[in-house]
Amino acid sequence: MRIILASASERRQELLKRLVSDFDIIISNFDENKVDFRGSIDEYVKEIALGKAMDVRNRVSKDSIIISADTIVTLDNKILGKPKDEKEAFKMLKSLQGKNHFVYSGIVVINNKENIIIQKSLATKVKFSNMSDEEIFQYINTKEPMDKAGAYGIQGIGGVFVESIEGCYYNVVGLPLNTLRSVLKEIV
Repeated sequence: MRIILASASERRQELLKRLVSDFDIIISNFDENKVDFRGSIDEYVKEIALGKAMDVRNRVSKDSIIISADTIVTLDNKILGKPKDEKEAFKMLKSLQGKNHFVYSGIVVINNKENIIIQKSLATKVKFSNMSDEEIFQYINTKEPMDKAGAYGIQGIGGVFVESIEGCYYNVVGLPLNTLRSVLKEIV
């Protein structure tokens, strides 16, 4: 059966290769802004991942497995998306320093042939160390924060500011591999 990753994320593509050797990439056109946050972060990330998966499902053959994901960073139950600009990146990083926050991923796997849809969400607790304004500006100047939820990438330079994590590291990167592995075993 054809396996499809509904994501343009290079990080997700890299990670999926650890589980599946042969898959296609079809980028979802789903507008994430259509999803309203109604208080449950778990439901929110699953709804976005489902929207991405359903968009791709409508464009592929029946004989396929579709995998999609969405990852967000939250601080005090507020969502920190990708920063619009360097000023917003600074504000996000400043707010995270010295604090615990949570990274949530929603994943959806669809067996299109059997019409089975499995949705999961996962949260990982992350603590940032204190950072000087100069360190924050230096990090922003690398441009790494600009396309990352919460304005940092744990797998890159941003990882040096992570004091501790509780939960799945790969969830913070953007694709919780152990959870996805279990879902694939169940659905294929």
